[in-house]
Amino acid sequence: MAMKLIPLLFVLLALFAWALPASGAGDGAAATAGKPKHPGASGLATPRFVSLASATVHMRAGPGVRYPITWVYKRRGTPFMVMAEHEYWRKVRDIEGTEGWMHRSLLSGRRTAVLRAGVTELRRSPDAKSPVVLRAEAGVIGKLLTCEKAWCQMDQADTNAWLPRAAIFGALPNERF
Repeated sequence: MAMKLIPLLFVLLALFAWALPASGAGDGAAATAGKPKHPGASGLATPRFVSLASATVHMRAGPGVRYPITWVYKRRGTPFMVMAEHEYWRKVRDIEGTEGWMHRSLLSGRRTAVLRAGVTELRRSPDAKSPVVLRAEAGVIGKLLTCEKAWCQMDQADTNAWLPRAAIFGALPNERF
């Protein structure tokens, strides 16, 4: 009799576990009332900026591995704007406006920015009359430290300097952080 009860007990435990509500394990946080429970609903605002966490990242035509690879990015720290979310996938846009989908595990919340065009002068303080401490060409990526009004502070080659917000891709127009 006891031998027949053991399989029945396992079935009942499995049914009980299946009936429990899913937790918000998708983003490493427990689900709480009022917060999204779906793995792709991170609860973070869109649009927002992220950067590549890996040296090689595939951009896909849709949110899943069944979709074809449209681009391969090979530069850790490259900034992307997150436009939408679907489960574990993020629809992103690069500096040139190319859009596609990347898995969230390949993206980082570390803020970076890329210089847009020409040679940009980075200054000691957020003022156009402040002394130039560094000049950098388009395509240079640096760590974004803060943005206030029309200026952003960037760490470039171990030098903290300010540059106009319009000179970078990596911060929203009115974003403050």
